[in-house]
Amino acid sequence: MKQELSSGGMSSLTSPSRRDVIKTLAAASAGLLFSPNTLLAATRQKKDRLGVALVGLGYYSTDLLAPALQQTKNCYLAGIVTGTPSKAEDWKKKYNIPDKNIYNYQTFDQIANNPDIDVVYVVLPPSLHKEYVIRAANAGKHVWCEKPMAISVAECRAMIDACKKNKRSLAIGYRLQHEPNTQEYTQIVRTSKLGKVLKASCGAGYVENRTNHWKQNKELGGGVLYDMGVYAIQGARLGTGMEPVGVMNAKTSTTRPQIYKNGLDETTTATLAFRTGIVVDIKTSFGENINYLNINCEKGEIKVSPYQAYAGVAADSPLGQINHKYQVPWQQAKQMDDDANSIMQQKNMLVPGEEGLRDIKIVEAIYKSAATGRPVEI
Repeated sequence: MKQELSSGGMSSLTSPSRRDVIKTLAAASAGLLFSPNTLLAATRQKKDRLGVALVGLGYYSTDLLAPALQQTKNCYLAGIVTGTPSKAEDWKKKYNIPDKNIYNYQTFDQIANNPDIDVVYVVLPPSLHKEYVIRAANAGKHVWCEKPMAISVAECRAMIDACKKNKRSLAIGYRLQHEPNTQEYTQIVRTSKLGKVLKASCGAGYVENRTNHWKQNKELGGGVLYDMGVYAIQGARLGTGMEPVGVMNAKTSTTRPQIYKNGLDETTTATLAFRTGIVVDIKTSFGENINYLNINCEKGEIKVSPYQAYAGVAADSPLGQINHKYQVPWQQAKQMDDDANSIMQQKNMLVPGEEGLRDIKIVEAIYKSAATGRPVEI
């Protein structure tokens, strides 16, 4: 029985073995070579709600995305893609999913012929994102992809190009950019309500004790910087309203080499430099619980803590407390509703593929700086 491929979240079900992943990649590789039925897009009728197919039924899909799709107004759970027959049967019963909307990784490309499914949400280990985003776009479907977008800048660009070629939208699953507390403090920064940003710091991490998850597997896109590190990178970018131009003082380390081996980072620190001269220190770890963003402005400090929790984000500033309350999985519901509405209204995605590409450029620069011990331009 093939184990489930899963992505996202800070807890997940049993991960795929290397042999299972390689078998899946080999069996599915032919799907990258053709572009079926993009003519279907031209014949679709306008819908009030978009059908979403989740690809990969690990923790994030099971505990957050599927429940969130029961709350959404602009989209709904229409189908699933799984390599585990028992999961397919369970989901079929729980969510009343018809057999024709249930796929495995070998039959995935047949999704092109299914008008019930408008969006494919890729929730797989990072090393598989490129393949399934491209296959989904070639099948004529809009694509949502979990973070990190991919494991290289080249892969990100290939994903963006495939979606543009097929005239399909691509959104990256950065839930925080849809989150109201995040939107409020970033608006304060953008409008300089507290003056210029002088410096900032951001930390994102938790204690990850598993030994056989994709996060501990280099071939699948493991390492803390790809996973929790993009939260810290996002914090630096959102907290300044600017893009970094360089990386310095980058270091990767592990206190558990028996788990984080073959060069994988358990903890990574770096300083991001910006054109105005300010710097942002970031830290990310699978060995420490950290969850903060501090933004020092001319007229005071914005303290965001927790900065990226599923249960909510809250901030204090000289302008008052920022605390729009809500319940899990409302973050994911709002993210998917926003993205579905953008598709239906033919508007730009709030978090397009280019946004994921920006973060992976920074990831590559941090790793290069850590490896060389030198500053690296972005």
